[in-house]
Amino acid sequence: MNYPFLSGVPDLARSFLDRLQTGYDTFRVTRRERRNRADVTIQPVREIKPLTSADVPLVFVTHNDAVLLNAFIQHYRQLGVTRFICVDDVSTDGTREALLSEPDVDVWTSPVRYGNARRGRNWRERLFATYGFDRWYLNVDSDEFLVYDDCFRRPLSSLINALEARNLKRMAAPMLDMYPKLSEVAEASPPIDRPWQFSRYLDGDSYVSTLTKRGISINGGPRGRKFSEGNELIKYPVIYWDNECFFGSSPHQPLPYERNFPSVWGAILHFKFFTNYKAKIAEAAEGKQHYNSSEHYQKMMDVLHREGEIDFSYGQSIRYDGPQQLIDRGFMTKINFPS
Repeated sequence: MNYPFLSGVPDLARSFLDRLQTGYDTFRVTRRERRNRADVTIQPVREIKPLTSADVPLVFVTHNDAVLLNAFIQHYRQLGVTRFICVDDVSTDGTREALLSEPDVDVWTSPVRYGNARRGRNWRERLFATYGFDRWYLNVDSDEFLVYDDCFRRPLSSLINALEARNLKRMAAPMLDMYPKLSEVAEASPPIDRPWQFSRYLDGDSYVSTLTKRGISINGGPRGRKFSEGNELIKYPVIYWDNECFFGSSPHQPLPYERNFPSVWGAILHFKFFTNYKAKIAEAAEGKQHYNSSEHYQKMMDVLHREGEIDFSYGQSIRYDGPQQLIDRGFMTKINFPS
């Protein structure tokens, strides 16, 4: 399956045997998850209030992301988020204090670090259970900015209505790693209101997509191109969470797997490589909280030690110009919103 789409969204219809295999894997892994469910400890930093039926809540995990935090909150408020629900993983750069200054942010902490909480999956499942099943959530990290068709005029409530009209319970969104061109970095001087004013570029043709029995899979991008990484890049950031849902072995393939083949796609602009990317890479490499003891960050540190910078740009780098550009280039789908 080509990605970006070369000629419209491919047909995700699957054979009876494919669906049978997906159903069996859902049954098998769900049984394991129910049997091995961890009782993770998280505590609210201040009093929290229940969600109302009109709320559009966003669950996220953060660690030392103060440089992105204001833009993150403003972006999602503009999309229609009414409540932010955050686990702060022992930030030391003022992130927690900034979060607590916002009246619509619930801040939680845990004595368990991100890696020991199954890279945050246990925290998220606990928060969904606490705030309530049978409702829609946004589910992202603090360096992930969701966009979708006409998102700055059509709020998330409209997107959810469009998903429900198609009997979908998730929206797919590949993570598009954004990066600067080193030759232009000097032009992007503070203040930076939106992170894509600094990290302006994305890969035009380096992604690879396949269908598996557990959902859509996307790999590649600049990290794959530069470091031969096979990181999974698909996420389902808009998700209806009920008591059938678990994150299983990966946040990129939530249970039940049958829901991981939607026809509506957005995109996540992923700002791993922002103004402070060197410090973030060094911290991740030393902290070893990510996959395989942060092995891929170790590779990036090797390049930084050798060259001083990481230049991700190449001949097919595209300068980001808004959601419509991503639709035109096949990175995400046009959405027929209900009238």
